[in-house]
Amino acid sequence: MKIAVDFDGTIVEEAYPYIGKPIPFAIDVLKRLIYEDQHQVILWTVREGKLLDEAVEYCRRQGVEFYAVNKLHPEIADEPKPRKISVDVFIDDRNIGGLPEWTAIYDIISKRISYEQYLREQVKEEKPAKPSFWSRFK
Repeated sequence: MKIAVDFDGTIVEEAYPYIGKPIPFAIDVLKRLIYEDQHQVILWTVREGKLLDEAVEYCRRQGVEFYAVNKLHPEIADEPKPRKISVDVFIDDRNIGGLPEWTAIYDIISKRISYEQYLREQVKEEKPAKPSFWSRFK
């Protein structure tokens, strides 16, 4: 799969133009998606120039090398940038409902299920609540 991932608010906490604190499990999941599962992961961010270089270097120091950065393929020229990106999945903190936990993101991608299906699976795994004492008197 081709997967695009945002940086600020997604890999690290929102602190633009600075680099925020790491979001739990983001780097671990990215490494697994790239190196174990062999997905093509693209860093797709509003950062440009020096700020982009800092984000790429931050990820590189964490052991994450992207397939491409702000382009669909590493050999495509940097300009002009497409307004939209053609990928299978886009991981971004601006999703409706916000950014799921990275462990959930991994489950969704690896099982190739929708977020809705993932949530249904979670409900099924929860144990039913024990009836309260007062419910016996209804």
